[in-house]
Amino acid sequence: MNRTTATTGLCALALGLVSLGLTAAPQASQATHERAAAASAPVGKLVPASELDAAWLEKARKAYPLKHCLVSDEDLGSMGKSPEFAYRVSGQPDRLVIFCCEGCEEDFLKEPAKFLAKVKPGADKPAEGKKEHAH
Repeated sequence: MNRTTATTGLCALALGLVSLGLTAAPQASQATHERAAAASAPVGKLVPASELDAAWLEKARKAYPLKHCLVSDEDLGSMGKSPEFAYRVSGQPDRLVIFCCEGCEEDFLKEPAKFLAKVKPGADKPAEGKKEHAH
């Protein structure tokens, strides 16, 4: 009877460990996949405006659609001179990004795709039929 109880206990323990491994594997696999995707995403850097081609910078400024910071949504110029950068990713065209202050650069670099999605032509223009509100 002792041997049967011990065998049953060991079988139950083994079954529990196996089922834990089977349920944990998809979660581990998903986490591994997410890390790999993040690692394979193109990594860019911010290049200060002072290091950019003047003609490119002037053209990019004229086409820049935002009047507020990409990261904080504060009005550009509300905290002094707004830092300007080109976001540079190898194999892709540079993109102008303008922040309200130097503190926003670090937040931008954590999730550049999220913030770059805001830089679209017409992003700060009011929708048709709506008037812009005076502040």
